[in-house]
Amino acid sequence: MGLLSPSDVEYLKDLFSKEMQDEVKILVFKSDDKSKCEYCDITVDVLKEAAETDDRIQLEVYDIEDDEIIAEKYNVKGRVPTIIFLTSDGVDKGVRYYGIPSGHEFSTVIQNIISFSKGAQPELSEASKEKLKAIDKPTEILVFVTPTCPYCPRAVQLAHEIAKANENITSAMVEANEFPEWSMQHQVSAVPHIVINDETAFVGAYPEDMFVDYVLQHAR
Repeated sequence: MGLLSPSDVEYLKDLFSKEMQDEVKILVFKSDDKSKCEYCDITVDVLKEAAETDDRIQLEVYDIEDDEIIAEKYNVKGRVPTIIFLTSDGVDKGVRYYGIPSGHEFSTVIQNIISFSKGAQPELSEASKEKLKAIDKPTEILVFVTPTCPYCPRAVQLAHEIAKANENITSAMVEANEFPEWSMQHQVSAVPHIVINDETAFVGAYPEDMFVDYVLQHAR
């Protein structure tokens, strides 16, 4: 019995057959050391099951100890599991997941599979895309989440769309329970908790225009 139910598998097969346009690459960085990564195996397994629903989903699994060069290339920083999406031609749009995207968060994985198969074009207003052009230095958005938070996927997906709009921006989901020290560092007590360039920007699922304005305010 897999992690995805038979009905989930059939749903994904149907959805991807209708919505996907090209290949999408998903990189997963893991560790076999359970003290470093309790959820690496289940993360790899659920992504394998999702990838098996459509041949255009190309899953590549790397070990941070054995594959140091590629981990360094994508700036993984030893945090596992790390999930990175690439377009069919290998373009990195700055979309990241730190921790297992379980519960409500799995929906954002599905959205990104479809988006990256279409070139990962940002689904933002023209006004937002124009504003984000002003960011000319590396900017990192972290969205701390928990699997049971119903508002978190909206914040995660919006952060990912913002990353797609500017090559200087990286946006990541962070599963707060899997990275307790990181969560404590940013005093995460409620989710979604949004950190921009190591500074807490706001807590909650804000509308697009407000989110974009906060990114601009905190961009270095």
